[in-house]
Amino acid sequence: VQLQASGGGLVQAGGSLRLSCAVSGSGFRFSPMYWHRQAPGKQREWVALVSWDGSTSYAGSVKGRFTISRDNAKNTVYLQMNNLKPEDTAVYYCKLNRHGIDYWGQGTLVTVSS
Repeated sequence: VQLQASGGGLVQAGGSLRLSCAVSGSGFRFSPMYWHRQAPGKQREWVALVSWDGSTSYAGSVKGRFTISRDNAKNTVYLQMNNLKPEDTAVYYCKLNRHGIDYWGQGTLVTVSS
């Protein structure tokens, strides 16, 4: 299983970005997918989850601003980020969990300027 994240960049506060994570290999359809992030000098933290059936869950800091979704036909998970804040600046990582094993993408940098 390989994950390729993309879509990061530099955006002003209040702006939007959409991250994508393309998954190759088997197991996407019935695996939960996650986004995590790691800000400079901080530990990696969980951001959002989409289950195999499309149900979602969010960290409190992003709820109402971020939307996670998946396209099973494309083996891709998305993170739509709206009303971005400087504190959202981080490297964002996608993750697939299959049979208790975590597979991580390489990360994509999101920088939000004030």
